[in-house]
Amino acid sequence: MNDFVEFFSFSDTNIRYVTLGSVLLASSSAVVGCFTLLRKRALVGDAVAHAVLPGVCLAFILSGTKNPFILLLGAFVTGWLSLVAIDFITARSRIKEDTAIGLVLSVFFGVGILLLTAIQHSGNAAQSGLDKFLFGKAASLVGEDLIAFAIVAVLLLVTTIIFYKELTLLCFDQAYAKTIGFPVRLLELLLTTLTVFAVVVGIQAVGVVLMAAMLITPAAAARFWTDKLSLMLVLAALIGAFSGVAGAFVSYTAPAMPTGPWIVLIVSMIAILSFAFAPKKGWVSRLLRQRRNKTQILEENLLKLMYQLGEQKPNYDAPRQLHELLERRAIPQKEAKAGLKRLQNQGYVEKLPSGWKLSSQGQRRGERVVRLHRLWELYLTQYLHLASDHVHEDAETIEHIITPELEQKLIEELDFPVMDPHSARIP
Repeated sequence: MNDFVEFFSFSDTNIRYVTLGSVLLASSSAVVGCFTLLRKRALVGDAVAHAVLPGVCLAFILSGTKNPFILLLGAFVTGWLSLVAIDFITARSRIKEDTAIGLVLSVFFGVGILLLTAIQHSGNAAQSGLDKFLFGKAASLVGEDLIAFAIVAVLLLVTTIIFYKELTLLCFDQAYAKTIGFPVRLLELLLTTLTVFAVVVGIQAVGVVLMAAMLITPAAAARFWTDKLSLMLVLAALIGAFSGVAGAFVSYTAPAMPTGPWIVLIVSMIAILSFAFAPKKGWVSRLLRQRRNKTQILEENLLKLMYQLGEQKPNYDAPRQLHELLERRAIPQKEAKAGLKRLQNQGYVEKLPSGWKLSSQGQRRGERVVRLHRLWELYLTQYLHLASDHVHEDAETIEHIITPELEQKLIEELDFPVMDPHSARIP
C-alpha cells in the first residue's frame, strides 16, 4: 500500500518522467496502430521497428552524441526508407508484401547490429547505453527524452485529428477515395510517416524488439469492443495509457523488472481478455451465441414437426409421442427431451399423460417456421430457378433467421402465394 501511495502521488521526479513518458508512448502509438491494423499492414510496424536501429547507430556515429532528437531523426530516416523499400520491392517485382517485409526487416536489422557492434568496439565512451535501443530503457527516461516523446506524441495526435476523415476513407474504401479526388498516394505517405514516428518515439522505451506490440496490440484489443473507428481510437489510446501506467508501477514496486517488457505484457493481457470476453466478438460470447442459436433451432424444429404432424389429420391439438417426432427427424432423444422441456417452461407445449401437445402460442410459432420454410423454397424455385428437390436443405437453414420484415417482403414478392413447390399449403 505504501508503494501504491508513493507511486501515484508522483512526488518523485523519476516516477513522473517514466510514467508520463510511458503513457505518451503507448497512447500515441496505439492511435496510429489503429489505422495500420485496419489497412491490414500490421507487420509493417515490426519491419519499421527493426529498421530504425541502423538509423540510430548512424546518427550516433555522425554526431558523436546521444542527443535524443538526433538519434530519433536518424531512426526516422531509416524507418521511413524501410517502408519505401517495401513498397518498391512489392511494386517492381513478383515478391509479395509479406516476403518484402521479412526481407527488409532482416537486412536493416542485420546492418543495425553490425553498426552497433562496431560502435561498442570503437572505444567511444559516449556509446554507453546505446544498446538500450534493442530492449528499451523506459525506467531510465529523463526530462530530455520526455520532451521528445511529448513533441512526437502531440504531432501524431494532432495530425490524426486533422486528417481523420481522409485516413478513415483510405482505410475503408481506397477506390472511392480515388474516385472523389483524394490524393491517395499522399495519404499513404502520411500514414507511413505517422507509423514511422510512432515506432521511432517508442523504441527508447520498449526497444526495437517489442515496439511492434505497442503499435498493434492496443488497436487489436480495441477492435474487439467496437465497430466505430472514433471509439476504437479512444479505446486503443486508453488501453495504451493504462498499460504504460501499470508497467511503470510494476517496475517501480519490483526494481528488477524492466518497464518496457511489462508494458507490453500488460497490454497483451488486456488483448487476450478482449479476445475472450468482448461482448460481441469475443470467443466466449461467440460460443454462447452459437449455443443459443443451436437451442433456438432445436426448439423451432420440434415445433415445426408437431405442426406438420397436425397438418396430416388435420388436428393441431392432438398429443404427440416423442417417438413420432423422432421418426420424422433424426434428433438425439436426450436433446429432444431437453428441448421439449424448455418449450414447456416457455408455454409453447403442454405435457399430458398421452404425450406433448402444442399450446396456441406454440402452434403460431410452429406455423410461422413452416411458412418461412415453404416461402423460401418457393422463392428459390421461382427466382433462382432451382429444382424443387434441391431447395429443402437450404430452407432448413434459412427458416430460422428470416426476420418479420424479410418475411413480409417475400410474401409480397411471391404475390401472396398459397402453395409451395411441393404443392403443400403455405399457412
